[in-house]
Amino acid sequence: MHPGALIDYRISLHGLPMKWRTRIAAWEPPSRFVDEQLKGPYRLWIHEHTFEDAGDSTVVVDHVRYAPPFGALANWLLVAREVKTIFAYREAKLKEVFG
Repeated sequence: MHPGALIDYRISLHGLPMKWRTRIAAWEPPSRFVDEQLKGPYRLWIHEHTFEDAGDSTVVVDHVRYAPPFGALANWLLVAREVKTIFAYREAKLKEVFG
């Protein structure tokens, strides 16, 4: 991983396969990194991952700025709920793997 690294994903959104490409915009181990969507389902997606020392553990914090296709109505009807679901799954997996 390094600034400028490109990561290609294949995802399925409502059963429709699509490609998603992100670029690592910032890489500052051990405290943070930022990925930005270059190609994918959103008009804008900037995701900052931060890692905070909490003694015997690490607190993982996600900050996401996004703009869905079709604007605020699409966000209200569908996208905001999907984003919450994505990060709830991520939180559950982190707890499963790291306790």
